[in-house]
Amino acid sequence: MKPEDLKLVVKEKYSEIAKQSTSCCGNSSCCGELEISMIGDEYKNIEGHNPDADLGLGCGIPTQFAAINKGDHVLDLGSGAGNDCFVARAIVGESGKVTGLDFTDAMVAKAIENAKKLGYANIEFIKGDIEEMPLPDNNFDVVVSNCVLNLVPDKNKAFAQIIRVLKPNGHFCVSDVVLKGSLPENLRKDAEMYVGCVSGAVGIDEYLEIINKQGFKNVTIHKQKEISVPLDILEKHISKEESASFKSGDTGIFSITVSGYKI
Repeated sequence: MKPEDLKLVVKEKYSEIAKQSTSCCGNSSCCGELEISMIGDEYKNIEGHNPDADLGLGCGIPTQFAAINKGDHVLDLGSGAGNDCFVARAIVGESGKVTGLDFTDAMVAKAIENAKKLGYANIEFIKGDIEEMPLPDNNFDVVVSNCVLNLVPDKNKAFAQIIRVLKPNGHFCVSDVVLKGSLPENLRKDAEMYVGCVSGAVGIDEYLEIINKQGFKNVTIHKQKEISVPLDILEKHISKEESASFKSGDTGIFSITVSGYKI
């Protein structure tokens, strides 16, 4: 599938999610047979959490490790209905600002609606592609993202854009999905699995290499956990030998939260 076709699939599916207010992972109408929970960490006790904006699409809580300060200008990539933006806003306070970027009209509209309900004046949501952000250089103190960059076809472009829009000495902190070993081809070719936040992922070493290649320093993995895929689901898409490799730990799908600085 060409990058533009993958983007179209992602846009269509996330538009559907925005309208249904359901998760892409763990909902059979979205992921077909692949009911995989990305099991993002619990947000209920996080200050700023807005249930209306939490569609269960994350694989971590990047704001927990993002070293956001009061007064910062924060950018959330793939902001969806605004979940992490509202959490970030609770940290930056009235003197800060939060910008959410998403390329799905329905998600941007939903986020704007959620912000209006709360009466926040220092949150904005704009439409744009992560590979070509419609944002100025050297503009943000912190960039966050949650289970989104793995869905971007060209991750080199994505991290090049991140370092461009960050201020000098600014940093990013993202939660994302990476692989250990080689994901079987049958899963990679499954567009539904792609939108389910898995087959767009790359190996952890490649992911870190991309970050370093773009010039980020002090790259740190703050958290890593395996995403469990039930064997009965795996065996519908891969051979028993391949599923045994998953079970043994030789191959696996992981969520990581990683940060890096623009020096």
